[in-house]
Amino acid sequence: MSFEQFRFDPKIAEGVRAQGFLAPTPIQARAIPKVLEGRDVLGLAQTGTGKTAAFALPILQRLLGGPRGRLRALVLAPTRELAEQTHAAFCQLGRATGLRSATVYGGVSMRPQQQALKGHAEIIVACPGRLLDHLNQGSADLSQVEVVVLDEADQMLDMGFLPDMRRIMARLPLRRQTLLFSATMPAQIRALAHEWLREPATVQIGELVPVTTVSHYLYPVKEHLKTDLLLELVKRTAGGSVLVFTRTKHRAKRLDQRLQKAGHAAASLQGNLSQNRRKQALDGFREGKFDFLVATDIAARGIDVSQISHVINFDIPNTPEAYTHRIGRTGRAARTGDAFTLVTEQDAQMVKLIERRLGRPIERRRLEGFDYHREQPLATAQDQQHGHGRPPHASGSPHGGRNRWRGRRRR
Repeated sequence: MSFEQFRFDPKIAEGVRAQGFLAPTPIQARAIPKVLEGRDVLGLAQTGTGKTAAFALPILQRLLGGPRGRLRALVLAPTRELAEQTHAAFCQLGRATGLRSATVYGGVSMRPQQQALKGHAEIIVACPGRLLDHLNQGSADLSQVEVVVLDEADQMLDMGFLPDMRRIMARLPLRRQTLLFSATMPAQIRALAHEWLREPATVQIGELVPVTTVSHYLYPVKEHLKTDLLLELVKRTAGGSVLVFTRTKHRAKRLDQRLQKAGHAAASLQGNLSQNRRKQALDGFREGKFDFLVATDIAARGIDVSQISHVINFDIPNTPEAYTHRIGRTGRAARTGDAFTLVTEQDAQMVKLIERRLGRPIERRRLEGFDYHREQPLATAQDQQHGHGRPPHASGSPHGGRNRWRGRRRR
């Protein structure tokens, strides 16, 4: 099977070749024909399966023959990172078409976005909150939108965007094509699909469980010793690119600082960073400048890095679905990956739910020689001994510390 079977316009086929796409992924093979037919589509697939191209390519094909200079396709995304990633896909795949894409999200100036919304771009990739701001100010006109994509719909719901999404959907033409993509399928997603999609074609890839190329391990530990255990764990683990998940943005920042103090090349991705700092951290991780990226679930939803060797859950996620999505960040592209989760006694119920989703128990591990009975974390003792100075490099700095982890980086 090849992309030639879709009979894309030569200008789009040129973009496919330029990206080195040889054969469509399963989600692309099944979703692209349905989208090209003009049908509404409910797509269920894990991160890293190629779903962005599954909707971007047929949208480019649809827009190629129509009018220019007005907004005709809208993609809603939960985070700035995912919006930029999707925008880049449209630009790369459609570079020979002359179609223009732009992003709309908070944390940056509204003026360039206003220009794009008033006819500069045919495709807008937007976060719901900022797009609603433009709609309220009268700087956005959705009356000519032909196709709308709700990307990572489950995460938009988790982030509380449902009221904004409803207001945006109410501004769209009734005669439109609607595509909804999600990594998980909670009841609320089913309800929204029934509400917003007309006789959709359902495309589901896999069983929405972690990929089989990932090995899972639990590390029981007391809450106050988590940081010490993490630092000791990475000392004893073969090198690679490591994505660490925390529950809050403040904890992500503190853990990033502790990793840097320990000499690791680390950065954090969390809501308090400016857009430039977020981009610097993500690009640095993608390009290998940082071995560790510490992030919250919300901040990490836009990460698409195929080289991640380890996912470490510093805090256990709130749902089995969130665990599935986190772990899907590693073990991609036929590579193997490891998933480590630090768990406390309070996490026992969530562990049971996750194991039920996996259909098997997760191996428990203990680090030989680690003092699990210590009353005070080493980090606190060191701070008391040496003072509470700031870390040697600020979070996200491209000049973060280096240690022997990089020397063992997987190739």
